[in-house]
Amino acid sequence: MTKLTHDLQESLIKNANRPFLKDIALDRWFTGNDVEADIQKLQQVFLQTGLGRDDIVYMALANSTVYIPLNQALWRLGITAHPVSATTSPAELVADFHEHNYPAMIFNAEMAEAFETEDLNYEKIELKTFPQGLVFLSRKDIVKSQKKEITPTENTFGWILNTSGTTGKPKQVGLSHEYMRIAAQNDLESHRMVKSDTVLIVMPMFHINAQELIVVSTLLSGGRIAIAPKFSASRFWNWVIENDATWSSVVPTIVTILLKSKTAMASFNPEHKLRFVRCASAMLPVSRNKEFSETFGVPILEGYGMTEACSQCTLNPLDAIKVGSVGKPYNTEVAIIGEDDEITTKPGVRGEIVISGNHVIKSYLKPNKDSFRDKWFLTGDLGYFDEDGYLWLNGRKKYIINHGGEKVNPTLVEDVIGSLDFVKNVAVVPLPDEIYGEAVTAAIILQDNKKPTADLKQYIIDYAAERLAKYRRPTEIFFVDSFPLNPTGKIMRPQLSKVLEKIKNGSTIA
Repeated sequence: MTKLTHDLQESLIKNANRPFLKDIALDRWFTGNDVEADIQKLQQVFLQTGLGRDDIVYMALANSTVYIPLNQALWRLGITAHPVSATTSPAELVADFHEHNYPAMIFNAEMAEAFETEDLNYEKIELKTFPQGLVFLSRKDIVKSQKKEITPTENTFGWILNTSGTTGKPKQVGLSHEYMRIAAQNDLESHRMVKSDTVLIVMPMFHINAQELIVVSTLLSGGRIAIAPKFSASRFWNWVIENDATWSSVVPTIVTILLKSKTAMASFNPEHKLRFVRCASAMLPVSRNKEFSETFGVPILEGYGMTEACSQCTLNPLDAIKVGSVGKPYNTEVAIIGEDDEITTKPGVRGEIVISGNHVIKSYLKPNKDSFRDKWFLTGDLGYFDEDGYLWLNGRKKYIINHGGEKVNPTLVEDVIGSLDFVKNVAVVPLPDEIYGEAVTAAIILQDNKKPTADLKQYIIDYAAERLAKYRRPTEIFFVDSFPLNPTGKIMRPQLSKVLEKIKNGSTIA
């Protein structure tokens, strides 16, 4: 056993008869004994199939309590879990299988249909946490007689996770048992998680945020977990109350929806027990942060992390939150590459953020030397430290708009336009400009009761002109129904630029 698998098993033993895990879709709580029974059943199937250490099991599942026994059944045998989004198309799933030749895969019955023409073993596994039955597909050429190691080491990968891939094909990150245990302990301590906590999961569970920051750290803390099938604006606050949630983790888009949705506002109950709401994955405008805290009476806790760090690198201290900052480094080295190419932690120096630590990867599964420099991982994010050692983000290096030589941070523009009540969401991206190189362009999703008009567009332009330097003001505005999003809900900005360019050239009607 590794320290990770040992400690997770001990957690189940301590919760043997305690309902600590809830599947909201099933409306059922599970005990440690329930989860252990599912683990034993899964392990039997894996061993009979001939799987062992370093084999990779590919899976695409919606949010469910089954993730907890499934992961632990794999990890105890040294098998690596490779979860992807449940919204992945059947064609993508099949293409991935052909490219990587995975020995086994796990889906629900509907998604498994994509592999009907493949020559695979098919087995349905009914579990307490997944009564409808998981479909386990395995290659027929696995040599069952070949004895494999079935004990993990600290360097065994527990997960292979894909990066966000907002600008291209996602990179694959291998995270070892050692990294996962270290990162979970950091999360547990920095968030001050205790046994009396209950976390509400609304984030997709194939992602590092839910998998590591929430699930593994909460299991180690002895706390309870309530898993929603997905985020719902109309049901979020009811779930918080019904499950006595003390914290949850969201992304900026969810913060905006909860503030702008009439159904969400109508269902809000101020008698909640939330200590904080964790927000990550993208920059949250300061105005939204303050509005959320004032409206709902709960602080937003911002941090900075990534898949490559197996979770977070910085976090606002709970008793010393600086609104707008992503907090202080926590058991992670964080620095800035300044204009002179020096790596520094001096306050006020702006540049690319770099990270290093005992939970930060040293390479991708497919080497990418451009992402590493000596001991440092180059994040591609821009930021600076203030005099108190808090980190502030300035956006992504690759998203900065070059308007006639002036560098425009899209987040600053989005913060201004997003403060308008009738704006549901906004994204600022570049479009080609013959004179300035790149034009600052705003794509806006309006509230349902607001209609796009020429007068409204001019009002927004005038509003921005009063609050932004001339070079930062959007010169073009488009009203759209939606943004292209990746599986974790992040805006795919290059794709959005292409969509807007087509609209501008008359290819699409906006």
